[in-house]
Amino acid sequence: MNETRKNTYRALTETAILLALATVLSLLKLFELPNGGSATPASMLPVIIVGIRWGKKWGFGAAIVYSFLQFFTGFYAISPMALVLDYLVAFGVLGFSGFFYGKKYGLILAAPICGTLRFVVHWISGVVVWGSTLPADMPLWQGSLIYNATYMVPEIIVTTVAAALIYAPLKKYWHLPV
Repeated sequence: MNETRKNTYRALTETAILLALATVLSLLKLFELPNGGSATPASMLPVIIVGIRWGKKWGFGAAIVYSFLQFFTGFYAISPMALVLDYLVAFGVLGFSGFFYGKKYGLILAAPICGTLRFVVHWISGVVVWGSTLPADMPLWQGSLIYNATYMVPEIIVTTVAAALIYAPLKKYWHLPV
């Protein structure tokens, strides 16, 4: 078997395992909000690792597959726009981790950046789609910011801390940059 095919099989296998892990972690909710959104024990991290390990193509591919897995395991949308923003785009941005492929401390940098990008997408979705569910006396942008920060800030912190904790072992076994 040639080296390219061997690497493709390895990437596919690792991606499948990491997506399964991400899905299981996403089902273990630390807390959940009434109109959707929850903090989990670093469920974004396995998806981010795919991009760090295999680059942009695999990172975005894994992120899009993960968005569909999230949709099928916990659908919560009131319109097609909510589906696109809160699933496809929000989880799809985790693929930006691929831009940190081969970078020193890429995993530790990608975790908060990708988490923040996801938060921004949920914030925009809150303004565009979910505005009718927010208190009438509060500006939409502010209500969406508060609601989404309630679960995304803890999610980003947990994911970043977990990334920092596992960086050294991953660096050793996956030969990441020092």
